[in-house]
Amino acid sequence: MKPSEKLFAIKLGHTLIWAFFVAVIGFILYSGIANHITRYTWIGIALVFGEGIVLLTFRMFCPLTLLARKYSDSKKDNFDIFLPNWLARHNKVIFTSLFLLGFLLVVVRSLADPM
Repeated sequence: MKPSEKLFAIKLGHTLIWAFFVAVIGFILYSGIANHITRYTWIGIALVFGEGIVLLTFRMFCPLTLLARKYSDSKKDNFDIFLPNWLARHNKVIFTSLFLLGFLLVVVRSLADPM
């Protein structure tokens, strides 16, 4: 496989994983807003915390970014993912903020109305 094909495969996989986590974060936020908290909400929260541990382990870089670096010397923020450059640049801030808001709503609502 050519380096450009490997980079394409990494970008595609990275984008699919990103979309999955965006959906999970959206679900957590919805759960908190709608006060519809289920075991899937808590599973989603655990998955995002797991992702956070992975990012902390790799010094706030996705392991796929580090892998993609082997096949590109681009300085763009989106060299490793199919996102607009501005979104790739601000991705962590945007989605961490949305997750924290959703998580806070879920916790507050769960404490106010325990199962």
